[in-house]
Amino acid sequence: QVQLVESGGGLVQAGGSLRLSCAASGSIFSINSMGWYRQAPGKQRELVATISSGSSRTNYADSVKGRFTISRDNARNTVYLQMNTLKPEDTAVYYCNAKTRYNTYDNWGQGTQVTVSS
Repeated sequence: QVQLVESGGGLVQAGGSLRLSCAASGSIFSINSMGWYRQAPGKQRELVATISSGSSRTNYADSVKGRFTISRDNARNTVYLQMNTLKPEDTAVYYCNAKTRYNTYDNWGQGTQVTVSS
């Protein structure tokens, strides 16, 4: 099993920045790709960004390209999401995701709230 704990959410004004962190524990050797997803009230959970196990490949939602950067420190078992130029529409609960079992199984964190005021 993999446990994920997010931190770094909060309230920020539009145009500001936040950095989310997600620390993994447990069966970390089984983790493949990791990523961030978000869910706004009344909407489905959506992909924000993903990163491969060796950090060689990243993928971003069109809505965050050029503003968000995902990174990964395997020595610390941590994945980060640097969010710049935040917009009110970025307001959501952000969830950390780690895929195991050859990227077929999803592990989720408890989520961290990000609120961007206009």
